[in-house]
Formats: sequence, C-alpha cells, structure tokens
Amino acid sequence: MIFEILITLLLLSISISLYRFLKGPTLSDRVVAFDVMGIMSISLLLILALYFQRVVYVDIALVLGLIGFLGSTIFGRFVERGI
Repeated sequence: MIFEILITLLLLSISISLYRFLKGPTLSDRVVAFDVMGIMSISLLLILALYFQRVVYVDIALVLGLIGFLGSTIFGRFVERGI
C-alpha cells in the first residue's frame, strides 16, 4: 500500500516538473526542472527496486545520477562562459 502511494506521488512530482521544464520562462528554470526530474526518477527507481526486489534498478539509478551530475556541471560551464 505504501509503495503505491509513494510511486503515485513521485509520478505526480515528475509531471509537475515536466510542466515547468516545458513552460519555463528562462533556461535556468528549465535546467532546475530537469535536475528535479532526474532526482525524482532516481527516487522512483530506488523505490521500484525495493518493491520488485531487483538490484538492477539500483544500478540504473546510480548511472542516472552520474549522468544528471554531468549535465548540471556542463550547464554550469555553459553559463560561466556566456556562450
């Protein structure tokens, strides 16, 4: 019961962040929304790993976290240079 509630809330927060990503007035708003979607997706994968008792979801969440970190770093370099 608790897993279903958590999954529903995470999907709701991902959809709200997706709206901000699509309608964000500035590039920074879109990047923050994309980062939030990444964090919520990692959380969703970890909860699904517990629910289905699959270790492979933890590995996927780890890779997604690394890709999200690299994306945030690249965006910071992009803004710093003013390109």
